[in-house]
Amino acid sequence: MSVVYPAVLLVTAACLVVLDVRFGLVFRRLPAAGAVAFAIGLGFFLAWDAAGIGLGVFRHLDSRWATGILLAPDFPLEELMFLGFLSYLTLILLSGCRRFWDRGRRE
Repeated sequence: MSVVYPAVLLVTAACLVVLDVRFGLVFRRLPAAGAVAFAIGLGFFLAWDAAGIGLGVFRHLDSRWATGILLAPDFPLEELMFLGFLSYLTLILLSGCRRFWDRGRRE
């Protein structure tokens, strides 16, 4: 059991929080809308993973970098953390690109 991969996910997620707070991209700007969008994105990716696991496309393989904690068959704790990271990253990228695009159109 190792905590390397979950620790890396937490550090990179903390970097996303710093970006969000500094530039007011998602949760600092519109916290309720950000939470709803995050929940929808996470729900989508969880459903995608559940379908993949059910069809036998996704399988859990032991790794020396992961904790080995399974939340469901073939669904490790790190997968949930990664899906949350991916959802948050997507929201930040979309918000940042939109802000950049809007600024370019105003000038």
